[in-house]
Amino acid sequence: MKNIQPISIWDNGTNQEACILNAYCINDNLSTSASFYYSLLSDSLQQLAQGNLSMSGEDYDAWQTNDYAYDWVATQLNLTITGDYVPLVVEPIAEVTPEPEPTDNNLE
Repeated sequence: MKNIQPISIWDNGTNQEACILNAYCINDNLSTSASFYYSLLSDSLQQLAQGNLSMSGEDYDAWQTNDYAYDWVATQLNLTITGDYVPLVVEPIAEVTPEPEPTDNNLE
């Protein structure tokens, strides 16, 4: 997945902001063409838009890397990639053991 310059998308009656591009190859005939699935996601990974694109000709001939494919998809959708998507890692909070309440037996 890639971060993109945020774009506004109408979703179920409200404007939502897509800031993540997900894409992968769904078919490649290993000769002349490939098909890609893409989705545009919010920062909470809610899918806001999706579709398929077909690559062929000189574009297919030049395809050697995943970054090339992402750049191609972004160009077809008029998007600007701003970097690799890095998921947020939430560190667990350490469990705190409370001190025992003082009792008459342990007071000095």
